[in-house]
Amino acid sequence: MVVKTNVAAVLRHELRRPSWRRETVALGTNTDPYQRAEGRYALMPGIIGALAASGTPLSILTKGTLLRRDLPLIAEAAQQVPVSVAVSLAVGDPELHRDVESGTPTPQARLALITAIRAAGLDCHVMVAPVLPQLTDSGEHLDQLLGQIAAAGATGVTVFGLHLRGSTRGWFMCWLARAHPELVSRYRELYRRGPYLPPSYREMLRERVAPLIAKYRLAGDHRPAPPETEAALVPVQATLF
Repeated sequence: MVVKTNVAAVLRHELRRPSWRRETVALGTNTDPYQRAEGRYALMPGIIGALAASGTPLSILTKGTLLRRDLPLIAEAAQQVPVSVAVSLAVGDPELHRDVESGTPTPQARLALITAIRAAGLDCHVMVAPVLPQLTDSGEHLDQLLGQIAAAGATGVTVFGLHLRGSTRGWFMCWLARAHPELVSRYRELYRRGPYLPPSYREMLRERVAPLIAKYRLAGDHRPAPPETEAALVPVQATLF
């Protein structure tokens, strides 16, 4: 693992460039910014401070409860620039969570994080993703999970199915063969054309989720907008496993 301990200083320098147009900077769409190493190196406070001081909008997506540490700083930044905070929570069942996302904060811990974000005066979007076909896509599971998310105080959700890109595909299929061998053939069929679920499945999931989003009033979209135009939301799967 490589840790760039001078990231805040370099970022401040880059943000001073005349060419910087202050587009929204998204933190967490590729690598979670609140992994365990962040507890030791504490790089995020400097990053958040540099972005806010330069007038740059920012968004944070994480499954890490270490975000709590920086809530006062994030709330302060939100007084200067548009800020959005999102929590990744796709598995509500504790047993399945231990199997699929071992070593990450539990569903209960993430629900408590949502509540803490709201208590800090910030909106909190939840990425219910990736939804795992035939494991976490049942109406019962989604109803229970979205109900818990709403009760925790979330202001909106985005739900989409599993993407199997690059090395993730091999890792996931090996795990599936070990943990749920009865589903291997179904997954091979679903993903035979590429890394994304077929349109028929995506439409099924949309129809299943839409009434639940309405039921729990989770249709809010609180992403920061650029100075002139609203940026389009492109589904980004949080880091898997």
